[in-house]
Amino acid sequence: MALILDTGPVLAILDADDPDHAACADLVRSCRQPLVLVSTTLVEIDYWIRKRLDTGVWSAFVGDIAGGAYRLEHVGADDLARAAELERAYAKLNLGLVDASVIAVCERLGEQKVATLDHRHFGVVQPRHCKRLQIVPT
Repeated sequence: MALILDTGPVLAILDADDPDHAACADLVRSCRQPLVLVSTTLVEIDYWIRKRLDTGVWSAFVGDIAGGAYRLEHVGADDLARAAELERAYAKLNLGLVDASVIAVCERLGEQKVATLDHRHFGVVQPRHCKRLQIVPT
């Protein structure tokens, strides 16, 4: 078992001024499972760090990944195909590659829980392997 992380909680953890910082930091601190970053989230995380924070935050974050604080899960061709399928199926939501690929990786790994602040997308999409993903923090 692992905890799959979407972009929002990662940014909240990295930004002490984020209104969700405490809840997301507590979630990660108390988690006894490996923390998994889907590779597609990295571009989005980098973008928002550069927009909202100091670039040194990105360097420290990459150091944490390299140091083993997070397990990096790469998106393969099958994940990409599934993400595109989800984007088509939920076209009215404007799901996007990052969210769709996070869901596809949850399916591939059989994970039923995702750390996200995006209830609009993750609360609606029905993955193949379970009725709904459990969203944390609540």
